[in-house]
Amino acid sequence: MARDYYQILGISKGATDEEIKKAYRKLAHQYHPDKPGGDEGKFKEINEAYQVLSDKNKRSNYDRFGTAEPGFGFGSQGAQGWGGFNGGDFGFGGEGFRDMGDLEDIFETIFEGMGVKPKRRTYERGSDLEIAEQITLEEAFRGTTRNIKFTARVLCEVCKGQGADTAAGFSSCTVCGGQGEIREQKRTFFGNFSQVKTCSKCRGVGQIPNKACRSCSGTGRISSERDIKVEILPGVEDGQLIKITGMGEAGERGATAGDLYVRVRVRPHAVFERQGTNLMVKKDLNVIDLLLGKKLEIPTMAGGKIKIEIPTHFNLKENLRIPHEGMPKLGGHGRGDLLVNFTIKAPKKLDEKARNILEELNNGGL
Repeated sequence: MARDYYQILGISKGATDEEIKKAYRKLAHQYHPDKPGGDEGKFKEINEAYQVLSDKNKRSNYDRFGTAEPGFGFGSQGAQGWGGFNGGDFGFGGEGFRDMGDLEDIFETIFEGMGVKPKRRTYERGSDLEIAEQITLEEAFRGTTRNIKFTARVLCEVCKGQGADTAAGFSSCTVCGGQGEIREQKRTFFGNFSQVKTCSKCRGVGQIPNKACRSCSGTGRISSERDIKVEILPGVEDGQLIKITGMGEAGERGATAGDLYVRVRVRPHAVFERQGTNLMVKKDLNVIDLLLGKKLEIPTMAGGKIKIEIPTHFNLKENLRIPHEGMPKLGGHGRGDLLVNFTIKAPKKLDEKARNILEELNNGGL
């Protein structure tokens, strides 16, 4: 029984040339024998169907007679019309594919999916840099601005990153003949194919400078000290990275520069302990003051003091929370809380009068 080429490609009999080509590309990519899960038999069957349906004369004969066998209903002229499709030779490189542009497009898709498609090299992007900057907790609370100095490779101003003395001119690359690319022949399962690679000598430029830049010795970059101003916002976390785009090392011959990352380190504080957006402060609590209900003074990160009373029946093993006296939240959306951690301090020694008063209070049900 004759094969149904339309069914093989998954298209209708009224499919356009573009629909036939699109269906073939998709299936050829899917069943390519060099890919995981590929199927050589299925792949050849797909190619056979495409050879017939992509040729107007062959497709017309196939639609009329329902077969692709050479000589069936064609006579000698018909048999000759099937050139490049003899005895299992599917005509790669012969007349079976009359439109070599189609063939190149198809295998470009296949090889790209396999990771084989050559890509023209671009100059290397500059390296990213990371610098640590220490600040105090007060600076993290209020925000600060720092001038940071560091050494990095920057664009050579003499040659503008070209690495050459432009006055001396350029010569055509002898390796690639000024094309910037080298074409290599590759033998594959389907025949010979050309592969284009970037010339390693001129690196795709096609020209070689007659004289290297004296300032940078032909590299296009020099080592220099940079001085930049970095704004550190209120509420910055310890270890947080601040990205400064384009302030890393210069790229090769005008390529994109890298980025600078400033890692903020917040030094420990003598009074406050940071817990995210909250702050904790320790407070000694005298038993007498507690009994008398005295107000306590608590320091704040803003530099002032606030007076608080310990609520009735408060569990001193817990932290007393003072709302909105902690660290600012990044983006300016409020502040965290201040947590007071109490340490109970007993009086050194009670005199007789104080002892009697406490005993009376205790007998009274204190």
